[in-house]
Amino acid sequence: MDVFDVGESEVLIVHSPGGEIRAYSPICPHQDHPLVEGELENCVLTCSAHLWQFDAISGKGINPTGTSLTSYPSKVEDDCIWVVLPES
Repeated sequence: MDVFDVGESEVLIVHSPGGEIRAYSPICPHQDHPLVEGELENCVLTCSAHLWQFDAISGKGINPTGTSLTSYPSKVEDDCIWVVLPES
C-alpha cells in the first residue's frame, strides 16, 4: 500500500495478493490518522493509532464493525491506475 497525490488530494492505493487494486481515502475514519503508517497483512489493513482494522478489498470495518473506509472507483488500464475522486 502507498499514498499518491491525485490533483490536490491524496489517495491510498491497496494492491491485493490476487491482483485487485483498491483506492481509499488515506485517513482512518476514527481519528484522522494516516493509514499508510499502519500495516497491511492478509488483506487486513490495521491503523497504527488505535488498531482499527479494515478489509482491504471491501473497505468494511472488521474491528470495529459498522464502519468503513471512504472508497473511490478505480481501475487499471494500460499499466496505469485510474481513480475517480468526488468533486470538491
